[in-house]
Formats: sequence, C-alpha cells, structure tokens
Amino acid sequence: MKYPKNELAQLVIASLVSQNLEDVIVSPGSRNAPLTIGLTSHSKINTYSIVDERCAAFVALGMAQQKQKPVALLCTSGSALLNYYPAIAEAFYSEIPLVVLSADRPEHYVDIGDGQTIRQKNVFENHSLFNANLREGAFSSNKEKLESALSKAYSGKGPVHINIPFEEPLYDTVPTILELESKAPSNSNDLFLDAIPLDVDLLQGHADVWNQASKKIVLVGAHYPDELLQIQLQHFSKDPSVLVFLETTSNATDPSFINGIDQLLFPLNDEQLEQLKPDILLTLGGMVVSKKIKQFFRKHRPDAHWHIDPIKSMDTFQCLTQHFKKTPQLFLSQFFFLTQPVASSYQKEWLQIKRRRKQQHAAFLEKVIFSDLKAHELIYASLPDQVHLQLGNSSVVRYAQFFEMQPSWRIFCNRGTSGIEGSTSTAIGAAMATEIPTVFITGDLSFFYDSNALWNAYVPNSFRIVLINNNGGGIFKVIPGPSSSEVLDYFETPHGLNAAQLCEMHGFAYQKTSDEQHLKSCLQAFYQVSNQPKLLEITTPSAENDLVLKAYFKEL
Repeated sequence: MKYPKNELAQLVIASLVSQNLEDVIVSPGSRNAPLTIGLTSHSKINTYSIVDERCAAFVALGMAQQKQKPVALLCTSGSALLNYYPAIAEAFYSEIPLVVLSADRPEHYVDIGDGQTIRQKNVFENHSLFNANLREGAFSSNKEKLESALSKAYSGKGPVHINIPFEEPLYDTVPTILELESKAPSNSNDLFLDAIPLDVDLLQGHADVWNQASKKIVLVGAHYPDELLQIQLQHFSKDPSVLVFLETTSNATDPSFINGIDQLLFPLNDEQLEQLKPDILLTLGGMVVSKKIKQFFRKHRPDAHWHIDPIKSMDTFQCLTQHFKKTPQLFLSQFFFLTQPVASSYQKEWLQIKRRRKQQHAAFLEKVIFSDLKAHELIYASLPDQVHLQLGNSSVVRYAQFFEMQPSWRIFCNRGTSGIEGSTSTAIGAAMATEIPTVFITGDLSFFYDSNALWNAYVPNSFRIVLINNNGGGIFKVIPGPSSSEVLDYFETPHGLNAAQLCEMHGFAYQKTSDEQHLKSCLQAFYQVSNQPKLLEITTPSAENDLVLKAYFKEL
C-alpha cells in the first residue's frame, strides 16, 4: 500500500482512524492529494468519489443521518470548500455530525494572487461546532486540535471544520502509515446511558405542576426512530388531560396521537384555539414543519413551555420557561414515576375532532380531481412496509402532514434550514448507508436544482425517486403574497422540463404518468426489485393544484 509521505497528512489519517471514523466522501483535486492517497489506501476507511462538492456534502449528510455517527468530507483548496456550506448549515441545525477536511495552501500564499487560494480559516465559523486550523511542523498542537475537533463532532452532534495546509510536493509516498492509540468516541447514541439523572426534588416540583394541569400538549418534532421513545409517548395517552401532537418526521405514530396538525388547526377560530390552548406545552425533537402550530403557540401562549433536549434549547414558540438538558428518554423514564392521570375531557374532545377531520379528509379525496393532493394520496397508499422515506422540502413535506404514516416507515427531511438544495443528494446518501429500500418523494424545483445528485456511482438499485412535477414552485400560488404580486413567474419559475434525459444519462429506469388510473398502474410495479434505480415522474395540473388545496381546507 502507498501512504502519503507528508507528516501532517499521516497525522490527520491516523487521527480519523483512532476515533473510529469510517466513511469519507472525496471530491477530486490536487492540493488534497496527500489525504486522498492515504485515505483510499487505508483498510479501515471507506472512500467514495463524488465530484460536485455541494452534492458530496449532502451525500455525507444523508449517510451521517442514518449512521448516527460522523462522516467526513475531503476537498481541495479554494472555492471547492464553499460549496459545502449549504449542507454544513443543514447539519448544524439538524444536529448531524460531519467532519470537513479542507486542503489549503500554506498561509503565506493567501491574498498574494496565488491560484485557487481563498481565506479558508474559520470559513464555517457561524455554523460549526469547532474549527481546527492546522500548521505543518506542529505535530503536538495539530494532534490536540484534531482530537478536540473529532471528539466534538461525536459529542456535539454537528459539523466541525479541519483546515489543513500542504506544501508541495503533494504526491510523494511511503509504504507505512502512522498509528495512534484508539480513542473511544462519545457517541450521541450513548448520551442516554451516560447522562446523569435529574435531581428528584427539582423534578418533583415540575411534576406537581403537571399533576395539577387539566390541559397538556406534548409536541414531537423531527426525531430519529426510537422504540423506547415510542413506548414512552404511548404512555401519555393513558392520561386524559394530555394530547400528543406529532410531526411527520417525528417517526412516532399511534391512533391516540394527532399527526395532522394543520388539518386540526386550520378551521379553528380564535375562541376554539383558546379552548385548545394547553396549560403546559412539553416539546421534544427537532424542527417543526407546521406553520399553524407555530402561529398558534405564539398567539395563544401556554402558561409553561418545557423543552427536553440534551444539547439545544430553541425557543421556537417564544414562550419557553424551562429547558431540561437531558435526552427525552432519560427525562421521561424519571418523570413518569412522579406523574398521575388527571381527570379531564381535553383529550377525548380533541380526538373526536381529529376523527371528524379524517372523515372529511377521506370524503374530499373521494371526489377530488387528479392533482398534487390526489397524487400524494396514491403514493402513500402504495408504499410498502419497512421503507426508508426521504421527503423533499417545500410542498412535499407539507402534503405529507395530511396523511397517516405507517409505523414501519422511517421518515426524514432536511428541515434544519428547510432548503430545497441537496434533498436528492441527501436521500442518495441515506440510501448508501442503509440496507432498507429508500424512496425519495420530491417536487420538480428541488429535483432539477439538485440534478447533479444523480452523478453518483454508488446509488443502490433499490433506490426510488417519485418526482411530482407541477411545472414550478406550486406552493407560491398558495402563499398570499406571491400570488397577489405581478411577478409570480419569478416565484413559481415555470420551466417545462422533464427528467427523461437525466435518467437516461445516469442509468435510472424512467416512467412518466399524468392521470390517476395510470399512476395506480405504475405504482404497482415501481417498488419491485430491479437491476437499476428507478424514477417515476408524475405531472400534475399547475393551474388546478392551488385551487384543490384551497378547496380542501374549505371542506375542513
């Protein structure tokens, strides 16, 4: 085997191996050659070559999302590094561990007119947990910085940046690689086992308040699938004073929970919203999609808002009163011993309204024309069990909130920054990291924006893309502002494109449909085993979709 002769490259590689980092996405370049040579040669490192740095970063994001451990990125110097930024921001707000390895020119080449040279130090400072700027010839200092950065990626659940300057020559090799003592990383999955329990007396005071409240809401945002948490959430339904609200990306489900938050809230007037307002709001998990729930809690503020998270405390509803800096599993395992059911009609009344909404939902879909809404209904009805579901942003994830999710599905979406860029790349990265068949549902703008995602040699044959093409950002017809302007085309961006030639170029099986019966027929065979990934493009009537959605909410 050949390894880099460069001492700094040897140290970086040895540090990654000692911290049990296994996967590196490499984008081509010359300045990063010492690391590329060493990482691809190392038996304990899996390397993947993805040319487009923006796509590469989102692929790493998808892999880390599924593995729940850091994945590294490696690029050359210059503007290549800046293409990582959208994924870095997403990882920062979605609490996904990434390790950015950027090759750089030595500092004395910066700002003197040398090629492919920019100010790389601390370039992600606003959206990273740690920034390590290494120096050639400073072994001890570099080793310490590397240990700190990698440790932070594991424990802090977010991105770190390691900037590595290399002097030429870049391609000299030796037959051996440095070895460092193995470090046992503090994986985020161990936080529940390692965490110190809450003080019982402190917790008892909050339990006393809880046991006196007759109206309580537990709201679960984006969360990785967790069997223990599912059981704990179901325990809440035994208390008639508690309502459990779920986001689609919460990866929890139960008939006694309210998953269609917008369905429930949209028709309510201020008096009804005030009746729904809880005494206590208990939140856990990450980002919340529903705009209605944000508006509701900001206007109708509960007396107390408690948030449970071991790291972050985001005051989403601008009424936070208590942050429990523990995992939800640990908090609830203690808290339930101190709580008792409270006599109340709160849960019963609102679950009755939920059932009525579901009946109205079903009745509307029976008669609705073919549209985005109808297409989503048919897609979710067709999905097999044990599927890994990735959702595109904007309208796709919002439509998903209207439908029941099956317990066997694992559901994810880039809601940290809610951007459309990188959704396809993230889904492919996730598919690369799991043996579960992955289905990605996306809108046309998200898909074409990230079309370089298909330029990837590692896409599993089981990967499926469902592309809903309404010829532009249809959500902007629903939002009052853009639709009332005189420049709607600049918001909606009609394009007239389809995915046929992209699929042909990148080796995807392609089908296209534009009506209900043909879509049903296509979906029957779409998930079957094949020798190549597949894309199903569904064209829907752009002029009708917003009218259907408005009629849907009116029906409710």
